[in-house]
Amino acid sequence: MRRFTGLLGLAIAAFSLAAAAQAGPVGERHLQTTDATAALRDADHKPTVRVTVWYPAGAGVAEERIDIGPPGNPLFTVGAVAQDAAFADARPRPVILFSHGFGGTARMMAWFGAPLARAGYVVIAVDHPGNNGMDKMTAAGAILWWDRAQDLRAALDAVKADPAIGPHLDLKRIGVSGFSAGGFTSLVSAGARVDMNRFQAFCRAHPADGVCAPQKEFALSRDDARKALASPELAAEAAHAGDDHAIPGVRAAFAIAPAIVQALPPQGLARMKVPVAIILGAADPVAPPETNGLVAAKAIPHAELKILPGVGHYDFLSTCTPAGVASVPICTAKVPQDPTHQAAIDMALAFFGRTLGKP
Repeated sequence: MRRFTGLLGLAIAAFSLAAAAQAGPVGERHLQTTDATAALRDADHKPTVRVTVWYPAGAGVAEERIDIGPPGNPLFTVGAVAQDAAFADARPRPVILFSHGFGGTARMMAWFGAPLARAGYVVIAVDHPGNNGMDKMTAAGAILWWDRAQDLRAALDAVKADPAIGPHLDLKRIGVSGFSAGGFTSLVSAGARVDMNRFQAFCRAHPADGVCAPQKEFALSRDDARKALASPELAAEAAHAGDDHAIPGVRAAFAIAPAIVQALPPQGLARMKVPVAIILGAADPVAPPETNGLVAAKAIPHAELKILPGVGHYDFLSTCTPAGVASVPICTAKVPQDPTHQAAIDMALAFFGRTLGKP
């Protein structure tokens, strides 16, 4: 395990920000696709999965702010993109699949995805059915975690088939990334196997662990989760939890504050052949490092690890504005978020540059 600690120095962060400012604009496109299990998880039983794509856009296009919240008084600052802009050029680009956290959205994580696109990658993100901040949350969306990998696979297939985007994908260079439950998704997409019995046993023994406790975004109790998994509606799908959910062609995985790691047996993590890098906050009570990211980093061969002192779980969401701090319960950062974000971006760019090659 290669281990790195601490935030990047101010000089390095300033250099990174300056380099990003000199890079070209980022385009954003939106698609929809279908997934066989989406209807199980969606509150209205729709089979659709929303897909957001960020990519390097042609010079001269105008970017617009995509902050989250009321117009003129946003709760989160996200960044800027050019909607439906033309690609920067015709050459194929490496691909990064991205999975948001529990109850999040693709757009909430554009602080990470857009800079990767600005650096030359095509980033394909989804809103996971039944477990995103735009739609009604469901018990199925909250507990059928392994189906998140299928969402990414369906999104990749849809983007490959899209005549405007597909020709720009280098399908020999595919990476995967995600935050929190999305970090779990990235590991599963890269070959980790799921054992629900192991996770349930862990939570019986450690009910106060942040991953076992009801989540702020959707307070489903462990008892309700067990009943839902055993219900006639979900039992058949739950039986497939331990299947191989790896996405063919994935060559690298970058996990941000990964959660639900106790559902991944260490012996399976030890057999992973895909390079893995993990970044997490030392002050994370939601996905405690000692039972999540550090466990994965220890078990996965040659995993890279960076620990950020003083950083909590929600610090890896988009930057909270003063209005967000005043009204959004998860806006509780004890240290500035922007250096945290830059540390994750820089580590991801270095990692994917080594494992996928420079875009």
